[in-house]
Amino acid sequence: MNTPPAAPEHPATSTEQPDPAEPGGPGVVRRGDPARRTAYRALAVALACGVVGASLVLLAAGKTWARGTASSAGHAMPVHASGSQMTALPGALALVGLASLVAIFAVRRIGRYTVAALLTLSGLGAAATALARRGDHGALDSAAATATSLTHATAAHTATTGWPYVSVLGGVLLLLAGLTALRYGSRWPAMSSSTRYERPSTAAARPVDPDRPEDLWKALDRGEDPTD
Repeated sequence: MNTPPAAPEHPATSTEQPDPAEPGGPGVVRRGDPARRTAYRALAVALACGVVGASLVLLAAGKTWARGTASSAGHAMPVHASGSQMTALPGALALVGLASLVAIFAVRRIGRYTVAALLTLSGLGAAATALARRGDHGALDSAAATATSLTHATAAHTATTGWPYVSVLGGVLLLLAGLTALRYGSRWPAMSSSTRYERPSTAAARPVDPDRPEDLWKALDRGEDPTD
């Protein structure tokens, strides 16, 4: 009795799909180091806070912080005092903080912590000084004396504007930038040191021909002995 030929066996096929999370597998998405991403986010925050903070302090320094009136011959004259006239320290500290923010990338290790600490202290000093001097009317009294030509004249009906608080806000932002630099600055990139590049020689040195004066001079320029 004849039996029908057996059907050819087909190789078994696997229905399992490759795991996309398996290292090296298809469709794998490599993710960066979370700590590195956090450090770069902190870098962006520090730069933004430092630049905006210093800009606010410097802007507020040129604005009117206090107003008042000075009386002369029965007439009331308006007088005012700017932030830089009341205290020049916040503006100076803002410049120090801005310079420190840039210098962070030029130093490493302990130098970076030192500069970050200077940035922190600059922000703290700018905020504290603006807050403490916002009610000082010495500059207004000087403006009243100048306006009335009276040495002992004082300003009356004094009032403080909102610009001192803008300077305080700028100082707080500088302080935040400094604290961020102290916490994450060690992970931030640094400027590469300058190096001197020399042009590589593209051709092998040609043997010196004693009958060619230019070859003799070139050999001397290279520090070689043409008679050797």
